[in-house]
Amino acid sequence: MTPIRVVLVDDQALFRAGIRMLVSSQDDLEFVGEAGDGAAGVAVVAATKPDVVLMDIRMPVMDGIEATRAIVAAGRKPRVIVLTTFDLDEAAARAIRGGASGFILKDAEPEFLLAAIRAVHSGTSVIAASATRELFQHFGTAPVARPAAFGDLTPREREIFLLAARGLSNAEIAKGEFLSEATVKTHISRVLGKLGLRDRVQLVVFAYEHGLA
Repeated sequence: MTPIRVVLVDDQALFRAGIRMLVSSQDDLEFVGEAGDGAAGVAVVAATKPDVVLMDIRMPVMDGIEATRAIVAAGRKPRVIVLTTFDLDEAAARAIRGGASGFILKDAEPEFLLAAIRAVHSGTSVIAASATRELFQHFGTAPVARPAAFGDLTPREREIFLLAARGLSNAEIAKGEFLSEATVKTHISRVLGKLGLRDRVQLVVFAYEHGLA
């Protein structure tokens, strides 16, 4: 099994050392690079081609929001997990809008951080989904026009979309709708494809920005 390649971008050397040791201790993870500011982080990502990037928000030279946007705009593969100190942080919401796949608190338990890396790499889970919803409720903007692509969803796909936008997992949706998890996963994949979304976090963002949740 190929290990999940991880890059860390954070301006605190001691924090980087701790995360490096934690990630390197796992057989299924590989720590492939680190940087102390966003600009250097973008360069490290380009050079190492990681699967997951752990991105601090507040850094010198280039902050984590701009670095995330640059990585996503370059069409690179990695999924970005934003690291934040505050539970309700407008900057974290902006980073998610910029393409991050979720966020976790910097003081999260080590086991949660490791689980977050694996979950976001799999593309099947939303990190801190309820907190993501709170962020967009707290810092939300007026809904923008609903794109035509939403009309391409079947009635069933719209139902699954709305349940996923509320933060329900595949298992929870399957139980409530009397479907198999495989069927739910297929519906989610089709919804993401039709709407041009990368993952379930972007689905949540899409729902709030268009007044659908």
